[in-house]
Parts: sequence; C-alpha cells; structure tokens
Amino acid sequence: MLHPRAANYSRRILYYFEGVGLIVIAIATVYAGYQETMLMINNARVTLADLLLMFLYLEILTMVGLYFGSGKLPVRFPLYIAMVAMARYVVVDIKEMDNTRLLGVSAAIVLIALAVLVIRYGHVRYPYLEDLEDLKKATSIQNNLRD
Repeated sequence: MLHPRAANYSRRILYYFEGVGLIVIAIATVYAGYQETMLMINNARVTLADLLLMFLYLEILTMVGLYFGSGKLPVRFPLYIAMVAMARYVVVDIKEMDNTRLLGVSAAIVLIALAVLVIRYGHVRYPYLEDLEDLKKATSIQNNLRD
C-alpha cells in the first residue's frame, strides 16, 4: 500500500498527464478540422461524408470540453461518436460494401443506439447522488428567479 503522500503525488502526476493528453487531443482535432476545411475549400465541394467528419471533430471537442469542465466523461459521448463514425463509413464506402457488411454495420449502429437508450434510461431512473444534488440546486435557483 502506498504512503498517503506518495498516493497524492501519484494522483497529481496522473492528473497532469491526463490534462496534457486532453490538450494534445484537442489540438490534433482542431488541426484535423482545419485540414478538412481547407480540403473542402480547395475542392470547392462539400459532401455528406465531409459534414459527418466535421461533426465527429466537434463531438470529440465537446467530449474534451466536458471532461475538462466536470472531470467526468459521460459514456454516451463515445457511443455517439461511434454511431456517427459508422454512418460516415456507410456513406463513404457504400459502393464497395456487400450486403452482409452493410447489414452488419447497420446492426452495429442499431445496437449502439439501443445501448445509448438503456444508459439514458438507467441514468434517469437511477440517477447518481451528485445529479440529484445538482437537480435540487437548479430547482431552487429556478424557484428563486420566479419569486
């Protein structure tokens, strides 16, 4: 077992590397979005695949921002990203896909969507204690504003 001081120091180091990693991900995502935008401008054309890719970049930036803001990462966000990525895969490669692969990817999208629904239902039905406290604070603020 680690000494409390060593454990605290280890947590700080991990927190630092986590922050650096998130900053690197954010910078790389912004740069990739810039490259994609320049490509669309140079081609003078925007396709659905381009828009879905830009949406993926925005979702990644949102996920990084949420993590920096709250220190938590909702499981739903990576699932949303996976669904959009698979939809983009279908849009881009539909001509080369055989029926089996198309059905497999479509089934995967449906399964991920069902997983999001189950997670969302569980979160609403069985909220975390912190969420209940936040809801109470928000309700009291709304009540104060009405008065």
